[in-house]
Amino acid sequence: MAEATFQKSTVREYAESILVAVVLALFVRTFVFQAFKIPTGSMKPNLLVGDHLLVNKFIFAPTASAIERALLPVRDIERGDVVVFKFPEEPDRDFIKRVIGLPGDTLELKNQTVHINGMPLIEPYAHYLFPAAAEGEEGSLDLRRRYGPVTVPDGHYFMMGDNRDDSQDSRYWGFLPTSYVKGRALFIYWSFETAEDGSPSGSLLTSLFSGSRWGRLLHQIH
Repeated sequence: MAEATFQKSTVREYAESILVAVVLALFVRTFVFQAFKIPTGSMKPNLLVGDHLLVNKFIFAPTASAIERALLPVRDIERGDVVVFKFPEEPDRDFIKRVIGLPGDTLELKNQTVHINGMPLIEPYAHYLFPAAAEGEEGSLDLRRRYGPVTVPDGHYFMMGDNRDDSQDSRYWGFLPTSYVKGRALFIYWSFETAEDGSPSGSLLTSLFSGSRWGRLLHQIH
């Protein structure tokens, strides 16, 4: 009888350990980290199709007091942050772009140069496929080259992809509400070559080894 009792206790121990592990995993997945895969080339050349990222969902979490803000690893969204968010026109889809305009900023894109409150923004990450069009030339009014000026409302952000000539961003669908932000992209935990439609280029085994971009592993995102 004693042996049977011991076996029941052991089974219960394992069950409780598994349950705790599942709960912790769900907590981390829901509130702390999220995996995200780059589906398009809108952030090239900094982020490539086939890059798999880890997103910090906790860093922008709201805090109830100054003490919490001082103790917890949280901060406000800053210009230049690469963030994952719910696409305002289709909230079920996740997008990834860079924060360019903060609440209250007056933003204008002139001849492919972003101006914030009248000052040109230095953007080493920005990439253009085509040269800027001179004033009066065909294409000079293209949203990819000229936009604004607009003022970013309170509680919103102006988002842009690094690949400026191939990015559906705030120039086309407007400002991003703060409540749609999911987290900040941290680093690439895996990356492999993909076909144009985002599927592995070749068999799964081939993609895993020969198709992996080993040099991009653990690459921090800036």
